[in-house]
Amino acid sequence: MRVVITGAFGFLGRRLADALLRTRSFGGTPIEQLVLADRIVRPGSPAATDPVVDVVHGDLADRLDDVFARPVDVLFHLAGAVSAECEADLDLGLRANVDTTRALLDAARAQTADGGPRARVVFSSSLAVYGSHPALPLPPAISESTLPLPQSSYGIQKLICEHLIADYTRRGFLDGRVARLMTVAVRPGRPNAAASGFLSGIIREPLAGRPATCPVDPGLRVALASPRRTVQAILRLAEAERGAGPGQLDGPLPVNLPALTISVAEMLATLRQVAGDAVADLVTVTPDPAVEAVVGSWPAVFDNARAGALGLEPDPDFLSVVRDHLAEQTDAS
Repeated sequence: MRVVITGAFGFLGRRLADALLRTRSFGGTPIEQLVLADRIVRPGSPAATDPVVDVVHGDLADRLDDVFARPVDVLFHLAGAVSAECEADLDLGLRANVDTTRALLDAARAQTADGGPRARVVFSSSLAVYGSHPALPLPPAISESTLPLPQSSYGIQKLICEHLIADYTRRGFLDGRVARLMTVAVRPGRPNAAASGFLSGIIREPLAGRPATCPVDPGLRVALASPRRTVQAILRLAEAERGAGPGQLDGPLPVNLPALTISVAEMLATLRQVAGDAVADLVTVTPDPAVEAVVGSWPAVFDNARAGALGLEPDPDFLSVVRDHLAEQTDAS
């Protein structure tokens, strides 16, 4: 079996690659080759030196011939521009998220047309496909039957890709699975350009002894998932068989990954509980209307029933999320 991860050296891509390399199988079938494709390849990565791994370095749109040099059985498409980047530069978002995704889907389609396997394509979408509008307010809890109404370019681009995947799947070109990710926190490493990046920063930076800024009203509620739960959910969605039975993927609908609903104030209170006043006081609340407009448009409460039918559950509380982050940092050191 040949498995591909795009955005493989990013935050989730590295964790997904590590998870696959631990078992060296997908759905019980041995992985003969794991292709790690990314625009930026981080030197010294243990995964990159594994004999089963092939690294494809460069802009994905320019390297699809290498990605599909041999038939692809499973493809995890995690690459793309993030929310604040897309809001600041529409053309960048369209190229990175829409044009590149369509080119990738067409490569999978061509593989099928040439007699190759029908690739199982897992796409990382986002809760940003949802949004509230005065003419159509959001229900108290969001489910997959809620009409997506994005309020950002990033959300719109993700929704466009969702529809393309649904149509290519309907036509039999590929087997598409769409995972709508919650905001993933706590993200280690350096801050990125995602509008939601502060939700990791207000925990990660103080724990490292650095100041952090909270750009939203602490009363804002958000939907979060830990890195560990997110990777587990992506793999479960990828491996699920089609069907209407228990634990099967029933139909073409995207799956909203499980969400832990929490306010920013509760996150900061947990930081204070874990690390004390001196650490928690490193966070300063300085509202940023641009960030509040994007993150505040996202829903916070989700009906997790569809994910639950696949055996997926949200993080039990934010304390467990912070402890996961601390344990990971200890292991890394």
